[in-house]
Amino acid sequence: MKLLNFTFIKLTFCLVLGIILAHYLKPSFNATLYITISLIILVGFYWYKLKSKINRSPLFGCLAFLSMIGVGMISYQLQDDTLRPQHYTHYNSSENYNNVTFKIEERLKPDTYNFKYIVAISSFNKKETTGRLLINIRRDSLVKQYNVDDVLYASLKLQPIQKPLNPFQFDYSNYLELKQVYHQAYLNHSNILPLSSDNSTIYGYADQLRTKINRKLITAGFKSDALSIMNALLLGQRQTIDKTVYNNYVNSGTIHILAVSGLHVGIILWILNFIFSPLLYLKHGHFLRPFILVIILWCFAVIAGLSPSVTRAVTMFSIISIAMHLKRPTNIYNTLVLSAFVILLFKPTFLFSVGFQMSYLAVLGIVSIQPIIYKIWQPKYIITDKLWQIFTVTLAAQIGVVPISLFYFHQFPGLFFISNMVIIPFLGLILGFGLLIILLALIDLLPQPIVTTYSYIIDSLNSFIAWVAQFEYFLLRDIPFILIQVSTTYLIIIALIQVYKTRKYKWVVLSLIGIMGFQFLNFYNKHETQTNEFVVFNKSRHTIIGEKFNDKLRLFHNLDSTKLKSDYVIKNYKVGRSITKIETNNLRPVYQFKNKTILIIDSLAVYKRLTFKPNYIILRNSPKLNLNRLIDSLQPQKIIADASNYKSYLKRWKETCVHKKIPFHQTNEKGAFIIK
Repeated sequence: MKLLNFTFIKLTFCLVLGIILAHYLKPSFNATLYITISLIILVGFYWYKLKSKINRSPLFGCLAFLSMIGVGMISYQLQDDTLRPQHYTHYNSSENYNNVTFKIEERLKPDTYNFKYIVAISSFNKKETTGRLLINIRRDSLVKQYNVDDVLYASLKLQPIQKPLNPFQFDYSNYLELKQVYHQAYLNHSNILPLSSDNSTIYGYADQLRTKINRKLITAGFKSDALSIMNALLLGQRQTIDKTVYNNYVNSGTIHILAVSGLHVGIILWILNFIFSPLLYLKHGHFLRPFILVIILWCFAVIAGLSPSVTRAVTMFSIISIAMHLKRPTNIYNTLVLSAFVILLFKPTFLFSVGFQMSYLAVLGIVSIQPIIYKIWQPKYIITDKLWQIFTVTLAAQIGVVPISLFYFHQFPGLFFISNMVIIPFLGLILGFGLLIILLALIDLLPQPIVTTYSYIIDSLNSFIAWVAQFEYFLLRDIPFILIQVSTTYLIIIALIQVYKTRKYKWVVLSLIGIMGFQFLNFYNKHETQTNEFVVFNKSRHTIIGEKFNDKLRLFHNLDSTKLKSDYVIKNYKVGRSITKIETNNLRPVYQFKNKTILIIDSLAVYKRLTFKPNYIILRNSPKLNLNRLIDSLQPQKIIADASNYKSYLKRWKETCVHKKIPFHQTNEKGAFIIK
């Protein structure tokens, strides 16, 4: 396989650019299609005419790059199910109940009240349709969860996916849109009619196999905590992991081992290479072994759910296996680019997946930075050398992902190198031993001593992770980091790597410009925080009011101390607004902010003796009052009702405000109310 030249990297960059343009600009599909086809025809015409002179034709290069941008836009738009005339959104009436037949495609992590599924619609009000929904089914201890490929019928009312209701909150609706899910429905088991439970897709068979494996492991004696870690490590399923255990892995900097990715696939490929090495003695063994390895890797990817990280890893290692069979030199950068190109061509929405981004950045960090760090010290002894290699790989991967990690998660695990140096050397043993256990369990030959031993290993792993995670002062939390800071940081990293490799003046200048730009961004962000605002947050059954003055937040609330400490509404706002100090107070009846008077009316409904007229009135805790009389008496500019009120009251107040022609802001519909 000839090494890919820099042109292919440019083409991949153009593909990515096209996907980004299609995602944010949402151009007309027909116009994009016709323009792209025209560009491809022109490219073909120029290639036919110029042939050997192509390299000297800048016009040919421009047309080729524009064509690839168009291909990226089309590949993204082809994933948009709403462009198909048979999509359910063209028939949906959100006001009425609809008769829908659907098939379970994916089981999601359940919440406290509901089991959650991604489903594919096959019939909508007796019409053949397509599309995907998020189905929430009320939890019932007497009824088991549905399986992938189960076909169900229900009469349901579609609801939009809730947009973020508080500042800087995670946008779950946007996340689901990337999965082509635009609506959700809530059901009880009594409202559902099962039609079929036969497997009809490869995902259904994979889910059935996972279910069978879990059933066998439970019978063998594995407990829930060990079983959930095995599901994550070996089967790519993290839905059953206990929240405390999951947070321990996050805080210790080892969450990546619970997401099947390049590390796991690389170890599995190494094990498979060893197991199938006798095939090399056969006549066609050099062809047979990579063929078998690629098939097994993709079977593993399907069983693991075809997540972005495992798809990327299996694609890359499949290319490596084929290249090894052809006995041609491979370049890790070329392999990465080729795997990214193939994946994004068929799954363009993976570009916006956090797992996909972090897995590529981690590998790029390892191949680019690890050799540089490793050369700092050359250990004489093999054990020291291996430990040094693990440390440098871990450090390089962390450098590769830390900017994007700060952007998404706003925290940095200071002890990541300790936890990774202990775990990674044993991960191969854990994975290999685990795969053997699954195989023995499936054929009912799993002895109890092996179950006890492996359970002890998993429990020891969890205990070590919990021990590392308890050192909270090494975990840097709530770090503000915006997208432009991410870009600037990667510019600095790339420039410094090039300074080391080339010793050229231009890279020194670029790195210095990047560092100065980063400092400027810090000053700019600090200046941006020097603003004041009054916020009524949306918090179910509670009231939270914030007064922001520069980088300080004065918080008025009725939360208990435990909920206050862990509340993500406040955490997200603190990070998003770069808050350095928070003061907490009890709720007050009246607030003054920028010459505006805000009156709070709670369940006691005391307001008749007021001698002033407030600009805004906030209703909380479902006060029993005559809103008509209140409006006539106080004549406010706007009525605000937070999420501590009964829904029946909110509905009645909204109708009253419409009748009185006064603005009504309901936080559980419109989101937090903010006065700047």
